[in-house]
Amino acid sequence: MRLDHACAEEASQDLSELGVAAVTLEDAQDHPVLEPAPGATPLWPDVIVTAMFELDERPLMERIGRVRAWSARKGFQVSALPDRAWEREWLKDFQPMRFGKNLWVLPGDSVAPNPDSIALRLDPGLAFGTGTHSTTALCLEWLDARPPAGLRVVDYGCGSGILGIAAVLLGAASVIAVDNDPQALMATAANAARNGVSDMISIHPPTDDLPRTDLLLANILAGPIKELAPGFARAVDNGGLVVLSGILAEQASEVAAAYAPWFVIEEIIEQEGWVRISAQRTETG
Repeated sequence: MRLDHACAEEASQDLSELGVAAVTLEDAQDHPVLEPAPGATPLWPDVIVTAMFELDERPLMERIGRVRAWSARKGFQVSALPDRAWEREWLKDFQPMRFGKNLWVLPGDSVAPNPDSIALRLDPGLAFGTGTHSTTALCLEWLDARPPAGLRVVDYGCGSGILGIAAVLLGAASVIAVDNDPQALMATAANAARNGVSDMISIHPPTDDLPRTDLLLANILAGPIKELAPGFARAVDNGGLVVLSGILAEQASEVAAAYAPWFVIEEIIEQEGWVRISAQRTETG
């Protein structure tokens, strides 16, 4: 059903009370939501609400009848989704992807075209990061071009764990994955296990003091990246690197300025309106 954002949360709660197995809220008109306040969960102006029920015919038909009666009372328009093999539906849009020369992200049981490639196995989930977004792609391309062999790495805002796992597969000595979302920490642990690198990745919520590191990856958003600059500077050893993404092109200069007291900017690369900034820690500052 398509609703005004003011009705979406009420509809979700009502559907839960009607026995729904899952409720999904989606943007109906391509409205971006960027950099919400901490703890905020903003919705788009127009929202599509999708409800899914357990496949148990008699209770299911009873629930559908209750949903239709409820929607008629509320004045909502309801349409039925055709039944599909939902567990495989995501494969239509998520295919093997190459980043740089050798790094591949592979869904399901797919195989990289080149047997000598570095293969990272990952399926879409609740946590951000599959490589389909420019911010993640930019970081994966950087890692492929500059494999972190033997380096201590921090993946800050790890999401699905894709960057930290890629770093290990490309030779990192160790990775500390950090995220404030418990679902991201669980996703990172599951994906690390799937790729056989659990013993190389330590997973933690954020703390005031990060461990010393040679390479810090942060694919988050410009606001937090700027605020975290002093802490990142304390963590990265002299000569070490930061790779920052999740930054809109028009925000690049202000982010670079925030890091200038401690880092020398090496490059700023843009892709589809997003940028990646890489910088080296200096001995001063």
